[in-house]
Amino acid sequence: MERNKPAWPRRAAIFGASGGIGAAVARVLADRGVPVLGGSRGGAVPRHHLVTPFTFDLTDEASIAAAAALMADDVPDLVLVATGALTLDDGTAPEKGFKALDPAAMAQALAVNTIGPALVAKHVLPLMPRDGRWTFAALSARVGSVSDNRLGGWHSYRAGKAALNMLVKNFAIEMARTHPQGTVLALHPGTVDTALSAPFQKGLPEGQLRKRREAAVALVDVLLAATPQQSGALLGWDGQEIAP
Repeated sequence: MERNKPAWPRRAAIFGASGGIGAAVARVLADRGVPVLGGSRGGAVPRHHLVTPFTFDLTDEASIAAAAALMADDVPDLVLVATGALTLDDGTAPEKGFKALDPAAMAQALAVNTIGPALVAKHVLPLMPRDGRWTFAALSARVGSVSDNRLGGWHSYRAGKAALNMLVKNFAIEMARTHPQGTVLALHPGTVDTALSAPFQKGLPEGQLRKRREAAVALVDVLLAATPQQSGALLGWDGQEIAP
């Protein structure tokens, strides 16, 4: 499969390579001959001779800084933050209405969906070359689009992803001043058959739920085709920009 290795990226890093989408993206890239650094809390990543594990905790900035430091001598030119939570670890589901809002649950949702990816950017973006191509992307969601919100609900998740989309835009503007060949993106993977979506798959229209490998191939294709002119955008799995 390495005969199909693309000219770019030279090396990739995935924060969240044990999750459904992150693991699938890691394997797609490795199958195409791209060496991948796969990050997870416990070091569990897809078994592949081109995937090298590292550990980090999305809620522990020191662990994120340590992971970034390990990359400094051979900086990956494609970085994906493939983390996120819709249902929290204690089983708390997304709120159906504002009466269900709980400050502790909101704080936890924002820590995972917004603050964690932002801290990865804080420590990884300074490593990017000023005179070469690179892409930094974070998994977001269409439900983080304010203009596309027609159903309401899922307050903390929607707010966290909307905030992440704004941060991505901010990072893109800031990096463009000194790194004009770089691209910063938010990605909407669609509804994928993972643990995140499992409690909400019942009743989905036929064809809307996508397999992990299928979604990963689409996301990798979007990442490989993205240009600095798209930096700051939220792109869907089909490559189309989603309005904020």
